[in-house]
Amino acid sequence: MVLQAVLVLFGSFFVMLFAGVPISAGIGIASIVTAVVSGMPADIFALTAAQRCFSGLDSFSLLALPFFSLGGNLMNKGGIARRLIRLARLLVGWVPGYLGATNVLANMFFGAVSGSSVAAASAMGSIMSPLELDEGYDPNYSAAVNICSAPTGQLIPPSGGLILYSITAGGVSVAALFMGGYLTGISLGVAVAIVAVALAVKMGYKKSEIEEKDPAWKVWVDAIPALLAVVIVMGGILTGKFTATEAGVVMVLYCGLLAVVYREMNLKTLYELLADTMKGSATILFLIASSSIMSYVMSYTGIPAAISSGLMSVSDNRYILLLIMNVFLLIMGMFLDLTPAVLIFTPVFLPIARSIGMSDVHFGLMLIMNLVIGSVTPPVGSVLFVGCGVGKVKIEGVTRYILPMFVAMVAALFLVTYIPAIPLIVPYLCKLVPSFWWN
Repeated sequence: MVLQAVLVLFGSFFVMLFAGVPISAGIGIASIVTAVVSGMPADIFALTAAQRCFSGLDSFSLLALPFFSLGGNLMNKGGIARRLIRLARLLVGWVPGYLGATNVLANMFFGAVSGSSVAAASAMGSIMSPLELDEGYDPNYSAAVNICSAPTGQLIPPSGGLILYSITAGGVSVAALFMGGYLTGISLGVAVAIVAVALAVKMGYKKSEIEEKDPAWKVWVDAIPALLAVVIVMGGILTGKFTATEAGVVMVLYCGLLAVVYREMNLKTLYELLADTMKGSATILFLIASSSIMSYVMSYTGIPAAISSGLMSVSDNRYILLLIMNVFLLIMGMFLDLTPAVLIFTPVFLPIARSIGMSDVHFGLMLIMNLVIGSVTPPVGSVLFVGCGVGKVKIEGVTRYILPMFVAMVAALFLVTYIPAIPLIVPYLCKLVPSFWWN
């Protein structure tokens, strides 16, 4: 019975996914088909599904997602990206192939402000690509570095993915997830930077020979207001001055003020930003509503418990189980965007993670890291397509550069997975988690 439900639910979902049906609709339809096949009473299912949709959206914490999204968009169009790139070049201009290293560091800075890997790939790629082209860099190399470093934006806080996981997992501390995201995101960025510099050395790219017109202190002063956004948001959350949702509002107000001060955004751009944020937020809310129905169907048919039992029957070794989960999530990340994947797989794998002594914070960071790595790979990789579009290159061209960086990203993933201190030491020092090792 359970095996039949698993095959029907995920089989029908992936059939619709490959047929081009929108993911949110596919989740809802697959859930309905599974409910019918499983023999659930139609009247009870319809009533419960409606209640689940409403209760899934009736959350104050969900308001954080559109606010952080809008704040990131304001940063993207408000002149922040150029200032962060100047700072990054100042810090790593001595590195061979410095523009690649600058791209990585700038994406990490921008990710720490915007919380969006797609926004980072778009903003940094549009500025870095012409600079790298002028200095004779291979456009495919430039695009690959930008694509692989952009996902740090979903790990270094503030991060919409971590907020979504917190809600889906039943209220895991957002502050703990955010603090854990620093070393997790930095480890991913460092892994990409190492490969990017190694490739640059191999291709004979040199360090920076550009003389900055402004003194170093002025470059720092120009960038500090953008970096202060992180200090204000995280400081407010950690000191208890405001919740994650209220932090999103503060970020919007602060980023809007910066955009006005920098005078790089007009009313037309503001309207477009608001419209994009509304459309994106509506899509996420529809996904959450559909996923609430799927969660109900999965719970009714016993799918999470069956998967847990199946994995535990393969091995009771913590390291083997984590390897299986990582491989599965990496593959799923190639086919699903982050939002639906978090909503679908959190209730499936979180109980398994808890049973082997993994903390909710550690699992959440591992989950998001898996899925953002998948965003740089075909066939669905959103960051891959945005990065190729901005860099004006084809997927076939960037693949040979992405592959070694992908291997480095997976290596960083396994370090984060098997060394709990990497994601947990910072929240532990902030007294947000009781331990920085296995429970």
